[in-house]
Amino acid sequence: MILPTFRYHPDPLASGSIVAAGGSCAVCRQRRGYLYTGPIYGEGDDISDICPWCIADGSAHAKLDVTFVDDEALAADISAAIEVEITCRTPGFASWQSEQWPCCCDDAAAFLKPVGIAEIRRDHYEWEGLLMGHIVQSMRLSGGAARRLLESLDKESGPTAYAFQCLHCHRLHFYIDQL
Repeated sequence: MILPTFRYHPDPLASGSIVAAGGSCAVCRQRRGYLYTGPIYGEGDDISDICPWCIADGSAHAKLDVTFVDDEALAADISAAIEVEITCRTPGFASWQSEQWPCCCDDAAAFLKPVGIAEIRRDHYEWEGLLMGHIVQSMRLSGGAARRLLESLDKESGPTAYAFQCLHCHRLHFYIDQL
């Protein structure tokens, strides 16, 4: 079965937000082979097992009154339409603290995946310098503190870097979530 496409989360399998699973969706009651594993914001704490199709078409939001990304994660000046697209019809991602969703070129960036220094050096060596720039410029760390944070990035146990890419200028953006 071909997964639905998400403008702001183009590969939710690679990011780990959607996984192959045999359970039934709590919304459509179908077994489609994939379920969402990210955060769910709503009244019921026990809501789980939502298929990506019910996220994409908005039926999970409509039927269960849930969102998948905290609206506080987005910039205040983002359009209401983009906010609804991301919070109600886009898979979110698990983070250690409240997530942040960078914006660029008057639009939200697309979430790529969580990474630690091992994944960066193995798969995306060109990101290391960009990530160090983020640590120095955005987080205002320098010298040994910046190097220690970069070296401590760990996808599984934190701190974790979350990679995003602008849909327009293709610039990479990062959010680092520290425990």
